[in-house]
Amino acid sequence: MDRPQRIIVLYNTDYDAELTGPGIDVSSVEISAREITAALQEAGYRTELIGMKGLDVFDVLSGLRASKPDLVFNLCESMAGDSRNEPTFVGLLDLFGIPYTGADLLSLASCLFKHRTKDILNGRGIATPPHRMMRDVAALDDPELETLDYPWFLKLEHEDASVGITEANFVRSPSELRARARDMMREFEQPVLAERYVEGREINVTLIGNGDTLQVLPLHEIDFAAMPADRPHIVSYAAKWEEDHVDFVGTKPVPLRDAPPAMVAAVEQIARAAWEALGLRDYGRIDLRVDKAGHAWVIDINPNCDISPDAGVARSAKVAGIPYTQLVDNIAQAAWRRIQRSR
Repeated sequence: MDRPQRIIVLYNTDYDAELTGPGIDVSSVEISAREITAALQEAGYRTELIGMKGLDVFDVLSGLRASKPDLVFNLCESMAGDSRNEPTFVGLLDLFGIPYTGADLLSLASCLFKHRTKDILNGRGIATPPHRMMRDVAALDDPELETLDYPWFLKLEHEDASVGITEANFVRSPSELRARARDMMREFEQPVLAERYVEGREINVTLIGNGDTLQVLPLHEIDFAAMPADRPHIVSYAAKWEEDHVDFVGTKPVPLRDAPPAMVAAVEQIARAAWEALGLRDYGRIDLRVDKAGHAWVIDINPNCDISPDAGVARSAKVAGIPYTQLVDNIAQAAWRRIQRSR
């Protein structure tokens, strides 16, 4: 077969923390899975949609082993309500020999825990802002926090979708850093990563494929023009999920404009290097900041990013002239070619 015939679209129905905040419709997860399923059907595949809830993972795995689909389109971002189990689930797919789209256990785990991402990028010589890992409240007593070149920016260790990010995460002093980090640790019960804030353009790079066929889609950036002058240029939780919030209005993703060719080339090169360093497969997104001197810094890596029709990947594909059905088909075929080469 030059392409898979039967694909099972698998998504989680436990709705982890990133999908339970104010303004979030948890049904959007299922809606996205249904839209991807419809796109695959339109592309000519026989498909089935399966939702996985809580700890019924073993029943799901048994069913997959029995039905033997050519490919699982993996949309599971957590298991039993914990996003840290996302890598565990694909490890089980590998254990039972079930082929799937997207990143494997090592890649997902490396991207899920932000300090590991930083270590890998630094080890490969890929520019990423300097950081400090604060595992508990005791770490806030570190005197080196007094010497940092503020402002800095705070993130939760193993969350995405901007969970835990407000304007208070932009810290201008040791006292602000300590106060906000302490609040985050108490609320979310996980470590906090601090990194030097990079003032400049925030650019999103979407990549599709593998190896020699890896394609960089048209670059997008966050337009902060409508952000009030007293607010930092960051993408907060509210910016992504609360349509009536000032941050939502002030952070609009748009195609990259008026960018020097040398900057575009550097951004694409660094994104490709980060993709390879973290072992991404089939599709993914790299977020960077470009400072006033033109230096690009990797600030986030999303191996299994949102590919619903209104998300950033689909927007980039549209600019490239790739309809949504073709985008989903391209991801399925990229995974299929990768799997066939490994057999």
